[in-house]
Amino acid sequence: MKLPLPSLLLALLVAVSVAAPASARESSRKPAAKPASSAAAKAKRSFKAEVKPEPRLRAKAAGKLAGGKGLRRAAVLGAAGVAAVAAAEPLRASFGQMQGLHANNDPLELKSSVALVIDQDTNEVLFSKNPDAVLPIASITKLMTALVVVEARQSLDEVLTVTQDDIDTEKGSRSRLAVGTQLTRREMLHLALMSSENRAANTLGRHYPGGLVAAVAAMNRRADSLGMRDTQFAEPTGLSSRNQSSAQDLAKLVREAHHVPLLREFSTSQETQVAVGKRVMQFHTTNGLVRSPNWDIGLQKTGYISEAGRCLVMQAQLAGRKLIMVLLDSAGKYSRIGDAERLRRWLDNAPIAVGGARRPVS
Repeated sequence: MKLPLPSLLLALLVAVSVAAPASARESSRKPAAKPASSAAAKAKRSFKAEVKPEPRLRAKAAGKLAGGKGLRRAAVLGAAGVAAVAAAEPLRASFGQMQGLHANNDPLELKSSVALVIDQDTNEVLFSKNPDAVLPIASITKLMTALVVVEARQSLDEVLTVTQDDIDTEKGSRSRLAVGTQLTRREMLHLALMSSENRAANTLGRHYPGGLVAAVAAMNRRADSLGMRDTQFAEPTGLSSRNQSSAQDLAKLVREAHHVPLLREFSTSQETQVAVGKRVMQFHTTNGLVRSPNWDIGLQKTGYISEAGRCLVMQAQLAGRKLIMVLLDSAGKYSRIGDAERLRRWLDNAPIAVGGARRPVS
């Protein structure tokens, strides 16, 4: 027997209302409390990341499923519509979580599933956790992008233009660099390294000799020349989960990039201003540790996409040594910073043997 339209809508409304209150409650809890949280809560967390979707895509992903508006919207969408919105939600388990890497404990109880600390001069391993795991590296990619761009010796004063080709169609991420923005190659490099600007990085790749395809090929050749056998690049921003590497490989990249003064300067800059048309815009670092008096950082880069988790690589002076630190697949917005601080305190307090050697931790 077919139900009249009002009865059908009422049935849909009742069915959705059973799940909606739980979703509304879940959106106010910490992410770790309920892994199977609602689509709205997951979307809200992911929008606070370095990859921030455009407002119109945010509305699609979140679906406004929590609260009274969500009930009305769900009643209109029906069960199939609600499922479609949930399927469009970009946040999912990281590759490290899917591989069970977070189940591997370490003495410092780090939140990162991968960690590596080595002496820059001697290559001595001081701390190690899943160092050979191959995972997406998100915006750590931009470090290699910047390296090959600088090594191409193109004019840093050449003006580059952001075009439609630089809009992120992979994650729908937001950028303050509107189509038509014109900045020098130097400014694009600065924003890509300091503020992790995706459109700046893609613009740099497009203007590489031979174009974007040639830039990615150069990135892979450079990785091979550094002995980064577990590394591959598919594009210059890090938005693709196909950009993958291991902690061991990334330590080699950090060491090489640290040799380039411009990369050291731009990656550790706290803020900068650029003229965009008639406006002067201010950009800030994505790594608050560069402002900390407890850290002497020579080079750094952060990264985040849901497949990669929170990532961080640094060269820093700690405990009287030049060290390279790699943290991948950290769960939680501030957990990579917390992990770096745990490592710093351990390095400061751990006993040092004669000659400066310290027993490695794995």
